[in-house]
Amino acid sequence: MFRQIVIVDKTGLRPWALEKLKNYSEKPMKQFDDIPKSDAEIIERIQHADCVLVSWHTQLRSETLKHAKKLKYVGMCCSLYDSSSANVDIEFAAKNEITVTGIREYGDEGVPEYIISELIRLTKGIGNQQWKDEPVELKNRKIGIIGLGTTGKMLADILLAFGANVYYFSRSRKPQAEQEGIEYLPLHELLEMTEIISLHLPKHSCVLGIEEFIKFGNGKILINTSLGFTFEKAAFSNWISNKSNYAIFDSDGIGSLKKEFDKYQNVITAELTSGWTTEAQERLSNKVLDNLKSFLK
Repeated sequence: MFRQIVIVDKTGLRPWALEKLKNYSEKPMKQFDDIPKSDAEIIERIQHADCVLVSWHTQLRSETLKHAKKLKYVGMCCSLYDSSSANVDIEFAAKNEITVTGIREYGDEGVPEYIISELIRLTKGIGNQQWKDEPVELKNRKIGIIGLGTTGKMLADILLAFGANVYYFSRSRKPQAEQEGIEYLPLHELLEMTEIISLHLPKHSCVLGIEEFIKFGNGKILINTSLGFTFEKAAFSNWISNKSNYAIFDSDGIGSLKKEFDKYQNVITAELTSGWTTEAQERLSNKVLDNLKSFLK
């Protein structure tokens, strides 16, 4: 049992999960449904908590965490891959005996559905844009995936079912995927070989710069549904200025740069986070609760 649970922002936890969480807080649970606008606002919310739940929208830096003297547990209601991509200062937490947990594989299923949907619209000319002069199929297209984790592998499997030739680049080789027909290529070879690239990388990753966009060339499609740009902004701006190139983003992929790139007819963006479905929020709620209960045990 915690003395005071605070939900810092809009986490997406389902109503049934919020009701269950109340049973683990001696004092009435505090719940906020907006994103705090400043560190001062975060401090005001968490300073008396011993348990904090937070989405990826809010940064819990050492400057704010040090004011929560009673804090012993932070439940990230989002993915936790490593300290460099986390929105919680993991090192500060470890030094101060604050346990931080995150979740994985909760919002993956909706992402490849969105990507395939937008790809078909673009290649067939169903929407306002059409990739080539005439509608084309995904069959036999050369498509590259950078980051063959859970989401990347889901997308690869769907593309194989469409008859596409699928290649990948990742920090580590995936022998099982290669046995299934997904071919590994070094990054620059992948960029030169493929017509379409989809990026599936942790937050703060950056794999494409000027040289890589030159290797990729023109008449291509770039897809990004990672949390923020996974490439250099200036290099992308130069590449997308060629009207034969197209880019597809969801709201996470384009982030705060949506307004800037909305002026481009060849940039396709969505208001939604492609993986943020009802089912994803159910999975998230279950995993956050499981982490909290495991800590208390």
